[in-house]
Amino acid sequence: MNERPSLRLIVFLCLVLGSSPGLAQEPSPTPAAGFKQEEILKKAEGFFGGTTEGLARAIEKVFAEQGEPNALIIGEEISGAIVVGARYGQGKLEMRDGSTRQLYWQGPSIGLDTGGNASKVMALIYNLKDPETLYQRYPGVDGSLYFIAGASVNYLRSGNVTIAPIRTGVGARAGVSVGYLHFTKEKSWVPF
Repeated sequence: MNERPSLRLIVFLCLVLGSSPGLAQEPSPTPAAGFKQEEILKKAEGFFGGTTEGLARAIEKVFAEQGEPNALIIGEEISGAIVVGARYGQGKLEMRDGSTRQLYWQGPSIGLDTGGNASKVMALIYNLKDPETLYQRYPGVDGSLYFIAGASVNYLRSGNVTIAPIRTGVGARAGVSVGYLHFTKEKSWVPF
């Protein structure tokens, strides 16, 4: 009985932030020259040090729902929460044309979420035409269950751009939260 008001709060916050959990979503239109699933699986294997069945399924799920990404981010992040949380990361943006650039992200969250974790992140990006437009806030919902090791995937959206971060990490964390990630050119410890 206590779960229903919490679920209502999370759904309300998701709607306010521009994301709708649990609703069927149309796949985003995919550019003609996107990364192929086999390419992403090879990159994941090299980056994560092997592809587990859970990681391969997460990548397959994102491809089934969104198609081929035209950019990706490979990086690392740390995060923690006790109801209110923060996430900080850094990585490299790779466009389909081979161009790369360093970037950073940070963001707050609020929800039924407790614990901390360190993660490797591979984020698949859809409909990013100009890398400069990436530097903004992307709202989303995150559900985590880490106990020693775990994996997760969620969607962040702003306008036509969709970002699907796939995380594997270590720590002790459980919960669900809403928040956003703010991508920047410079490192910042201010999560807003």
